[in-house]
Amino acid sequence: MRTDVTFSSAGLRLAGHLYTPDGETAGPPRPAVVVGHPGTGVKEQAAGLYARRLAGRGFVTLAFDAAHQGESEGEPRGLEDPGQRVEDLKAAVSFLTTRDEVDPGRIGALGICASGGYALAATATDPRIRAVGTVGAVDISRQFRLGADGAQDPAVVAGMLAAASTARTAEARGAGVQRFPLFPATEEEARAGGPHVHEGWEYYRTPRARHPRSAKALTWTSVDRIAAFDAFASVALIAPRPVLLIAGRAAVTSWMSVAAFQQAHGPKELAWIEGASHVDLYDKDEYVTPAVGKLSDFFGAHLAV
Repeated sequence: MRTDVTFSSAGLRLAGHLYTPDGETAGPPRPAVVVGHPGTGVKEQAAGLYARRLAGRGFVTLAFDAAHQGESEGEPRGLEDPGQRVEDLKAAVSFLTTRDEVDPGRIGALGICASGGYALAATATDPRIRAVGTVGAVDISRQFRLGADGAQDPAVVAGMLAAASTARTAEARGAGVQRFPLFPATEEEARAGGPHVHEGWEYYRTPRARHPRSAKALTWTSVDRIAAFDAFASVALIAPRPVLLIAGRAAVTSWMSVAAFQQAHGPKELAWIEGASHVDLYDKDEYVTPAVGKLSDFFGAHLAV
């Protein structure tokens, strides 16, 4: 069952979908999982899919839109602020602790793509999160600085930082919010960008998963915030709480899950989904089903009474 909810994060109202197991009647509080969406997504896409599937396994789950995105408050629209994204996850945990359906001592976090990095950062400094899982974890800073494959020319991010500083000057002079598009305009341009760019374009820009509220552009003021962030810097602080990192064997971004795994201490597992690319894990059932199975077993074991 889905319930539309709102909660506060640093003074902003965030919109979420709270999922509870179908047919549940009043009973003892259950373990719960906060689910964060990819950097350009909304709660109705991959995060909602995983939240629904985990609710079907007996968990209370909460998928929500990050501040400045989707149905949540925050101006300017399209701002990607890593610090705020981490705060949003902690605020979601705080919200779950107020719900009668939830055992506040049994809350976990799940992050997909960029929110995988954010979930690791949030868990590192919030011991209320007893276990953290990721699917296709990305440190958004590494992706901007090094590229999805880790081999990007440093001149690319240098150019983006220069453009961001120019945008800040333009905004100070009254030009309004400056933004840049996230996706190529056409499929031909997307294919020219390589398989990773094309599969992202296909997911977000075609009927496969297109949603009117998913981000089509980011503010240029997002770029310098992103470049200075490091999602994996505090991963060692998660121990002795457990970490599960799920990655597609064919995902160009999988090196970031490996990097996070190497920095984690205590109980940890890096689980591979054979044949899956990065975006395959967003919605393709042949890959989502084994991922949800791993997550269900993981949270079931570590959020037990």
